Amino acid sequence: MALLGNPFVANVAKQMTEEETIQALRVDLAGELEAIIGYEAHAMSTSDERVKKVLYHVADEERQHVGELQQLLYILCPKEAENMEKGKQSIIQQQQQNFQGEMQ
Repeated sequence: MALLGNPFVANVAKQMTEEETIQALRVDLAGELEAIIGYEAHAMSTSDERVKKVLYHVADEERQHVGELQQLLYILCPKEAENMEKGKQSIIQQQQQNFQGEMQ
């Protein structure tokens, strides 16, 4: 939701600790994912191909932001990257077993 009128609404009153920065990046990631959902929902709700084209393009730009923020998170919190990789490998293993194996 846009908070128009107050240009300082997102200002943080102090320098964040590393833990706070990590948490802020997670919030930013959630915002980018929410934006993707919104742009795609709007694109799906119109029959105007010009609007669809632009909205899908903007959604793809948000996906790039997700990648950028995710990489920052991995740099600041290597354990986050390790856990993400474990989850990815778990799904790859499941896929190789046609999702018939036990989840670990």
